[in-house]
Amino acid sequence: MSTHKHIDRIALLIILTVLAGVLILFAGMGASGERTGMEKEYETGLFSTDQVHTIEITMDDWEGFLEDCENEEYVMCDVTIDGQTVREVGIRAKGNTSLTQVKNYGNDRYSFKLEFDHYQDGIQYQGLDKLNLNNIIQDNTYMKDYLSYRMMQEFGVDAPLCSYAYITVNGEEWGLYLAVEGVEESFLERNYGDGSGELYKPDSVMSMGDGEVGGDVELPADFDFSHLTPPNGQKAGEDSQTDSAQTQAEQGISQGDIQGTDDWNQEEMPPAMPQGELPEGMEEFDPGQGGGMGGMSSDDVKLIYTDDAFSSYSNIFENAKTAVTDQDKTRLIRSLKTLNEGEDISSVVNVEEVMRYFVVHNFVCNFDSYTGSMIHNYYLYEEDGQLSMIPWDYNLAFGGFLGSSDATALVNYPIDTPVSGGTVDSRPMLAWIFSSEEYTRLYHQYFSQFLAEWLDSGAFAQAFQQVVDLITPYVEKDPTKFCTTEEFQAGVEALEDFCLLRAQSVQGQLEGTIPS
Repeated sequence: MSTHKHIDRIALLIILTVLAGVLILFAGMGASGERTGMEKEYETGLFSTDQVHTIEITMDDWEGFLEDCENEEYVMCDVTIDGQTVREVGIRAKGNTSLTQVKNYGNDRYSFKLEFDHYQDGIQYQGLDKLNLNNIIQDNTYMKDYLSYRMMQEFGVDAPLCSYAYITVNGEEWGLYLAVEGVEESFLERNYGDGSGELYKPDSVMSMGDGEVGGDVELPADFDFSHLTPPNGQKAGEDSQTDSAQTQAEQGISQGDIQGTDDWNQEEMPPAMPQGELPEGMEEFDPGQGGGMGGMSSDDVKLIYTDDAFSSYSNIFENAKTAVTDQDKTRLIRSLKTLNEGEDISSVVNVEEVMRYFVVHNFVCNFDSYTGSMIHNYYLYEEDGQLSMIPWDYNLAFGGFLGSSDATALVNYPIDTPVSGGTVDSRPMLAWIFSSEEYTRLYHQYFSQFLAEWLDSGAFAQAFQQVVDLITPYVEKDPTKFCTTEEFQAGVEALEDFCLLRAQSVQGQLEGTIPS
């Protein structure tokens, strides 16, 4: 064979190799050239939503583990998911105030975190490193977290995957939980490929402020908002329909003026806390001075730029979920400064991702969040100076966190001033949307798209009924549930009505017939 034929073959091989590399590169990129992440087996396995999955926990001293749950320390167990066993898995209870609340219910139904690689590096389940098992506390519908995450995902937001799982412990039935993908390494790989960005979960002590709501969509006369906001401290299986006003009065919760609801004895109810006032025993503080409970500031969790000192953002950097360097911290602070200046927003904000996040977030009225008074329950992702929001913890969505508020006001909560306990300007990651007519118009367009795709098309009604049909048999037999089956059914009906009424209100706001 002649030399030039060898050269031709070598050249062809090089070309094919380069072409293959290009194809591999583009296979991991979207049409815009951005990375679309890595495929994970658990996407279509554990988190398939057409079934209730089974999780069997095997542990030598389950009772001892439950007694120490409030310590949030890992212990070893074996876990069998849909018939596949992973041995020597770390398990611990999870939650903040919910750990104490569970004790009030008297059934040890804690939320759990499974860490597959806690004792052995590299151990995963279908490519997943962390799994959260949510006990669905304060949600008689079993669906608030699930619907919120699904809406986020379907609308193009990088949200954790979730599915329902029926748990047994040492062969005994324990209950129906929501399995939620941990927002950690596997999540980052699935959504961002090589995971070169940095992940934070900003959190601090509670700060409170004031806010107003308004609107004109009236709830039907038989709408009982209490089904969406079960009283704290209700015992498992207890009938909350009996003396519900008295029970809530004992918990210090007011139902306010709920239109169309006449079964509340308002004389037994304590007055609602005036807007802008703090609960007794909590000192009001100036966030900029670092005072208040624990001497901590909340400006950083609001994503407000203060100065260039790392210490000014301790509630962000001390809650980093990736290993951050001084260079990473400097880059984030620089992005926050640009964000707060309100100029060149697209250079520091993933505009489409964040706007889609806030469309869904503001639809479901979750105030146990960045837009509420406590300013937490969100992840902040930064890559190459660009910021985006990742949703987290929606069991108090659909007005659940403001259970003392007027139900009509919650249905009609304004989409253009969607902050409770403060102002839009005090939330820079939201404020930029309304500081520009162009961005506000785009936000409204996304809202219209969301309503058309989910509510107007009938997709929501279909998906909603599918979930109800799927989980009802498991709710009925759930031995540790926080509600009765009747309360679950009533909650489901109220949740569906609330969503449809909320859609009417938002549509009216977009059309200008209802103030936004």
